[in-house]
Amino acid sequence: MAYGKLDGKLSSTAMQHPQRDRINMGLGALTLGAGGVIMGAPELGTGVAALGGALTTSGLLGLHMTASIGGADMPVVITVLNSYSGWALCAEGFMLDMPLMTTVGALIGCSGAALTKIMCDAMNRDIVSVLLGGYGTKSSAGGKAMKYEGVATTTTVDEVCKLLIESQSIIIVPGYGLAVAKGQYPLKDMVETLTRAGKKVRFGIHPVAGRMPGQLNVLLAEAGVPYDIVEELEEINGDFDETDVALVIGANDTVNSAAEDDPNSDIAGMPVLRVWKAKNVIVMKRSLAAGYAGVDNPVFFKDNTDMLLGDAKETCEKLAAGVKALV
Repeated sequence: MAYGKLDGKLSSTAMQHPQRDRINMGLGALTLGAGGVIMGAPELGTGVAALGGALTTSGLLGLHMTASIGGADMPVVITVLNSYSGWALCAEGFMLDMPLMTTVGALIGCSGAALTKIMCDAMNRDIVSVLLGGYGTKSSAGGKAMKYEGVATTTTVDEVCKLLIESQSIIIVPGYGLAVAKGQYPLKDMVETLTRAGKKVRFGIHPVAGRMPGQLNVLLAEAGVPYDIVEELEEINGDFDETDVALVIGANDTVNSAAEDDPNSDIAGMPVLRVWKAKNVIVMKRSLAAGYAGVDNPVFFKDNTDMLLGDAKETCEKLAAGVKALV
């Protein structure tokens, strides 16, 4: 379920069944009841039936709880499930009297829990509301989210290349789209060309850019991007006012101004990179579709924003070649 929502194969909307909590409690009680039967050392037939029942009800519970969580929170769910697997392994180690399995399970469980805490803080999420209620942030006002209307303007590779050459300060904000397309290598070539031309080029990384903390940092390091031009949200967010171009590549929810402007938004209160404050904003995406949170991004419709649509890797290759030709 988590994979389907993250990969776009399933709708990112949280399933909101009116009897959701009662269904969860009922399935949980049946699972615990079946576990109690098994612990009572029953006959083989009864034990197998109880084990099968526990497997079925716990599976349905996991499926239903995950389906009830929106796409915006799927990264948190992934880390929680990772932590759960560690604690299950730890319990198995105790039952089989295998200290190594217990130790490894504890390490996985603790690291997954720590990662979950980091992601919840970065997304302004409350872990209890995520697991039990799907969406929901600590700052949500509970009303209807604002509707954004406007026409997004598109641009071309040639126009963006000219804009980059004419600019002095550039901040690149990568997201999951860059990771999926594996466009970090041509992007690094473009950055090198711009740097040699005397441009100030930096990367702004959101704490949960991509789908996991540090994913984009590793991606850029893999391509050989110098670490000293890769800055975190807290370090770079105040510099967009003095930036000529903010180049957003495959990011959506992490640059959504609705998080700050709309208290009723599903991502209200989530820290975001304020790319819209730059003089010019270029957003590279495959389409104008909403991100995993399923929330429209008003930045797309702002006067200083142009959309450059297409595959991230192919577009980065064209930008790298175009910038090099102009230089």
